[in-house]
Amino acid sequence: MKDLCSLTYGIVGLGIMGGSIAKAIRQNILSRHDATGRILACNRSAASLSQALSEGVIDEGYSSENVDEMLCECDILFICLYPHATLDFMRQHRESFKSGSIMTDISGVKGIFPPVLADILRQDVDFIIGHPMAGGEKEGYINSSAAYFVNHNYILIPQNYNKQENLELMRCLIREMGFTRITETTCDIHDYKIGFTSQLCHVIASALVESAKDEQITAFGGGSFEDLTRIAMINAPLWTELFISNKDKLIEHIENFEHKMDEFKQAIASENAEALRSLLEDTREKRIKMGSIRTVVKK
Repeated sequence: MKDLCSLTYGIVGLGIMGGSIAKAIRQNILSRHDATGRILACNRSAASLSQALSEGVIDEGYSSENVDEMLCECDILFICLYPHATLDFMRQHRESFKSGSIMTDISGVKGIFPPVLADILRQDVDFIIGHPMAGGEKEGYINSSAAYFVNHNYILIPQNYNKQENLELMRCLIREMGFTRITETTCDIHDYKIGFTSQLCHVIASALVESAKDEQITAFGGGSFEDLTRIAMINAPLWTELFISNKDKLIEHIENFEHKMDEFKQAIASENAEALRSLLEDTREKRIKMGSIRTVVKK
């Protein structure tokens, strides 16, 4: 297997996630005394590139106009763009990727990839579908941190065309970046479960904030509102794309949620204490069971 310390890593999109990936690789892999690898990054914002260079996080920065010069150098490339922009980038720069290189994404929806990958990928480049389940609610390189990944979960979605040695190299890289769990699944299962655990939660948090008729109501907050709505400080363009790209699965989750909200509403309106108590007890038991689930760790 290739030595992670000697590879050239590329980051396309040096925002909160791209910046965090670069920092994790720098701190956990390329800070070793014998490391000879490099980190190259492309970003629309020159300010982010300048900051990353001054901090020693990346070795070279590239604009969108000269990104092809970077791509031909990268052994492992993280494309940290919105889902459809990731596919567009792969199409536009198809001939520039280094032969034998590994590309991967961080997109929150995966169903859009398999139908078009065959027409985009070169046979000498391996694209591994991935999704780091970590990050923060704020945007931009300035808010990036390698600490986001520590003890978190990384989802991999192996495809038939992936080379086993490349998958194993990615698993090794993911662990070195700080992740302690690697879950391997399919695109369909990923989108269904992420639709519930992430996208539905963002819809609920946003709807809760929007439902407030009195913006001063939080003066009476005791923590519950803050815990429930942290993720409502949302990147609107990104989450609009994620919601619509996964609309069938997300709508199913929203309808299930609405059904349960109706059950609670009816029990409260009719003062049916027995039904309400039963719902709450069932909720407690189900949440305890959910908390005990552990995903598979790939070693």
